[in-house]
Amino acid sequence: MRGSYSLQRQLGVGLAVGIAIMWVFATLGAGLVVRHELDEAFDSALQETAQRILPLAVIYFLEREDNGTVRTVAALGKHEEFLTYLVRDVSGNILMQSHDADLKAFPDTPSPGFHETATHRLYGEAAISNTIFIEVAEPLAHRREATLESVAALLLPLLIFGPLSLIGVWWFVRRSMRPIVSFKEEIEARGGSDLSAVAATAVPDEIRPVAEAVNTLLDRLRRTLEAERSFTANSAHELRTPIAATLAQTQRLIAELSEAPLLERARQIENSLRALARLAEKLLQLAKAEGGGLLLGQPQNLSNVLFHIVDEFKKRPDGDRLILDWAENRPLMSHLDPDAFGILVKNLVENAFNHGDAGAPISVSVHGEKRISVVNHCPIVPPDALAKIKGRFERDAAKGSGSGLGLAIADAIATGAGGKLQLLSPATNQSNGFEALVDLP
Repeated sequence: MRGSYSLQRQLGVGLAVGIAIMWVFATLGAGLVVRHELDEAFDSALQETAQRILPLAVIYFLEREDNGTVRTVAALGKHEEFLTYLVRDVSGNILMQSHDADLKAFPDTPSPGFHETATHRLYGEAAISNTIFIEVAEPLAHRREATLESVAALLLPLLIFGPLSLIGVWWFVRRSMRPIVSFKEEIEARGGSDLSAVAATAVPDEIRPVAEAVNTLLDRLRRTLEAERSFTANSAHELRTPIAATLAQTQRLIAELSEAPLLERARQIENSLRALARLAEKLLQLAKAEGGGLLLGQPQNLSNVLFHIVDEFKKRPDGDRLILDWAENRPLMSHLDPDAFGILVKNLVENAFNHGDAGAPISVSVHGEKRISVVNHCPIVPPDALAKIKGRFERDAAKGSGSGLGLAIADAIATGAGGKLQLLSPATNQSNGFEALVDLP
């Protein structure tokens, strides 16, 4: 399977490297053109120099009186001489030379036209029926130096503007990808309860079909979940009345019965009806937890809700086990809906009563402003069981009490509101026990 990669990074690096490679090849091509043009210009200079000096040399030799004396033309000023020349007769005798001429650069026998040695480029001309020759020489190193300097002048901007081009391309790609990144971030920022369509007006035309497909999928998922939650809520709600009526009739039957076998069977029916009523109530809570609307626009003080739930559990026959540990006793502010908060805490405390050791204390603690923990004594829950205990209808097989939905409801509320539910065993600073830790949104 191919690993993940960044389209933004791939485009940025690809464009920057592509521009650099194209610039290098363009510079090399321009270097070849420059070299050709320089060769033409230098060859023209050689030819022009020879054709200008030779007539003057011929006039000089025809008028001179010192036959056999080599004439060296002195320089008017000190300078680096790239073009040097020799004027010779048909036998190769030197008649005239430039002041800085290197005799080793010239062949023994002069000849007209262009030709090269290992170190120089030469051009020769002849006059007076090929009896007087001039050869002008130019070092090849001079040509190479001129070519390299010209190519370097083309490459130097690459060193300066290359990094700037990379930064510019990276900035342009990031700016172009911004609508796509915003679209991705808007999807990531949504909770599981927000399945409304994502605004896709600013995405490029190439990404628009993907955005429309995502919105279509969200709409299908929203309708499917709404149908499921509606069915769950309606079913649980419709079961309330017949269950309550049947339970009332069963309790009346128990009051009228006197025979032990029938009385015991009626009590079993009563217990089953009570369990069914609790399951219907849990299904209603689960539908509310997964139905959205868990957050309010303004933060609410949830301390009164917490006090009320603790007081309700203290009314149980074993309610004295429950201890509220809240030394600061400050307002508990959160955007979480108070009804959803009450359902969350109630399920955690009820889970502690159902699965904690009988008679052992149960502690409800408030830490800081946003964290609540519920701790009960029990044997250590194995890690594999702890990992899946938030699932629906997961219960302790040994005790068998409860519907197996309490922790699933609490987790759905915490997660759907942007909070977090952590389950620890052993409990914090204890050798055993079970702790449910909630971070409120």
